[in-house]
Amino acid sequence: MTATPDVDAFTRTYWDAAAEGRLLLRHCAGCDRAHHYPREFCPYCWGESVAWRPASGRATLYTWSVVHRNDLPPFGERVPYVAAVVDLAEGPRMMTEVVDCPEADLRIGMDLDVAFRPEGDVRVPVFTPRRS
Repeated sequence: MTATPDVDAFTRTYWDAAAEGRLLLRHCAGCDRAHHYPREFCPYCWGESVAWRPASGRATLYTWSVVHRNDLPPFGERVPYVAAVVDLAEGPRMMTEVVDCPEADLRIGMDLDVAFRPEGDVRVPVFTPRRS
């Protein structure tokens, strides 16, 4: 079992951008809303006029859980880690990890910035506390 994402023809644009340190979202021209995870249609209006757009990389922490045990590779090597849900500045919520932050410093609503961690052949978006 592998924890690395499957890259296919549709998601290649997303993962190529991540490899360059850029986070992309899908944006619907019909209802003018962004969504994540990437889909070929809009989950709000079901429109098919969706395209990739760069995201700011800014987010706020919505909720989190500190994982102390996980038997699935590669997660077991990382425990404890912070599994999180963040609200992206563009609107969508995203499941991710918060890294480089002591557990005691985590706060709902804290400002975060995207970072990218290598995972096999891809770079996965994770979030760190905003330092500015």
